[in-house]
Amino acid sequence: MNNLLAEKPARILHGRLLASVNFVSDADLINKEVLDIGCGYGWCELNFLDRGVKKISAIEVSDNDLKTIRQNIKDKRLILKTGSAISLPFLNNTFDTVVSCEVLEHIPKDTESLMFKEVYRVLKPCGHFYLSTPYKSLYTNILDPAWWLIGHRHYSLKDLNRYAKSGDFKVLETKITGSWWTLFSVIDLYVSKWILRRSKLFSDFLDKKEDKEFFSKGFANIFIKFEKI
Repeated sequence: MNNLLAEKPARILHGRLLASVNFVSDADLINKEVLDIGCGYGWCELNFLDRGVKKISAIEVSDNDLKTIRQNIKDKRLILKTGSAISLPFLNNTFDTVVSCEVLEHIPKDTESLMFKEVYRVLKPCGHFYLSTPYKSLYTNILDPAWWLIGHRHYSLKDLNRYAKSGDFKVLETKITGSWWTLFSVIDLYVSKWILRRSKLFSDFLDKKEDKEFFSKGFANIFIKFEKI
């Protein structure tokens, strides 16, 4: 992940990031071996380390993508590796919990089932897989600049259930949330980061609005918990 703004992992999270970590149960973190697929700058790692994981393995597709997390998080429980979501560099039945936040839409198109099969392989029996990704709806499509420009993918519950069956998972919990302020925040992020090369213009205002949205039903993001059966 290209860190254009020299961002650092933060403990104080808002909106989608806050909803993502809150969706993961303490019972699936405390004294557990966890894998984070697509760790980015390490905000998820900070949160999970604070909540008592036994060990957390974090992967990105290149060593350069791990530069930020390597420089900013020093903890013997953290293991960093390069690897692909569709070919995980781990042995069978290694992890109690696997987490993947906003990654599915970035892997090569039509390889989603491969990712689910790999997650199934590395999970221990009855292990849990937490996934978040943009939800497929009319509003998310229209208001996502990346959907128009580069075909940024969004997923329906039907799509995710189909991938779950390919990996032999059982769906335990589903949450669809985030709404208009969430989508406006995404636009603010794109314009600020990729055009103006700065942090979000209206972050203080939008963060508060987003935080409230993720406590109610919506149409922007889907969070889903699977169990290996």
